Amino acid sequence: MGGMTRFDTNPTGGAANAVQVRGLVKHYGETKALDGVDLDVREGTVLGVLGPNGAGKTTLVRCLSTLVRPDAGTAVVAGYDVVKQPRQLRRTIGLTGQYASVDEKLAGWENLYMIGRLLDLSRKDARRRADELLERFSLTEAAKKPVMQYSGGMRRRLDLAASMIGQPAVLYLDEPTTGLDPRTRNEVWDEVKRMVGEGVTVLLTTQYMEEAEQLASELTVIDRGRVIAGGKVDELKAKVGGRTLEVRPAAPEQLTAMARALREAGLDGIAGSQVDAGEGLLYVPILSDEQLTAVVGLLAARGFGHRAHRTHLPSLDEVFLAITGEKTSEAAAETVTPDSPANNKHEEVAA
Repeated sequence: MGGMTRFDTNPTGGAANAVQVRGLVKHYGETKALDGVDLDVREGTVLGVLGPNGAGKTTLVRCLSTLVRPDAGTAVVAGYDVVKQPRQLRRTIGLTGQYASVDEKLAGWENLYMIGRLLDLSRKDARRRADELLERFSLTEAAKKPVMQYSGGMRRRLDLAASMIGQPAVLYLDEPTTGLDPRTRNEVWDEVKRMVGEGVTVLLTTQYMEEAEQLASELTVIDRGRVIAGGKVDELKAKVGGRTLEVRPAAPEQLTAMARALREAGLDGIAGSQVDAGEGLLYVPILSDEQLTAVVGLLAARGFGHRAHRTHLPSLDEVFLAITGEKTSEAAAETVTPDSPANNKHEEVAA
């Protein structure tokens, strides 16, 4: 678009950054909703932002979408400064929040047409865009029905369609599939993947671990307004607990003897092994390829036969709990914060 400044290049030499945030701060009274957040989102990728309730995820989205003015720090999205150039930025972004923002009294088509006109599309282009998106989100048959008659999944798809009217360069999805059934959730995921394939950059906040793994190229974990971890999914899993080797012996009665052999061998770096008699498996924590080779070699040398073995990383659920801690999540759930639904009715709009 005219007047758009160029993205800064990624310091690693890869794709440019569509979103760059440095030292972002937002306070609500004594509550530090954001306490110096730094993050980058590479152009044409999905960054998943994870965190317990009240961590600051929604406040981050509000700041980056110009709905809330940060108290300190800088943020550049699609080449525009969120504080200095909010009007230009709003023409390049889309937002789907936790709750449907469409007008329930209007028909689905009317909602999309109205948003198109508000974005200065011509009548012809607004009609065309509304028709395209209704078809794309499988809502054509319900186009003339008032939104109050839509199911929850249909409203969510219409909300996502509304965020795409202006063909945004950057799309914010703030827990977009909350409350959806598995089938509708998968439909939303498919649509997000298609948009990213077309070059859209997505910042996704979610508490669904499966959603993060399905959609995100990289993850950022926020807690108490601060970034506490980040990286690719497998990198975060490796940081938390490395890999686990599962061994299924040919003779289940050898499980205890196998565990004892590993313990007595005292292999460097092996913290210990666990026996699951019910599943007939031996679990061994592995931190390197050298340890994996050593364990398999030792078992073979001691004459233990096995029917199968495999390695796996910890689940994203385990990573999330290890990084944030269950106690933090429970405490946040009991506290009303600026990110809580109780405070979602009031938003400070940046000039």
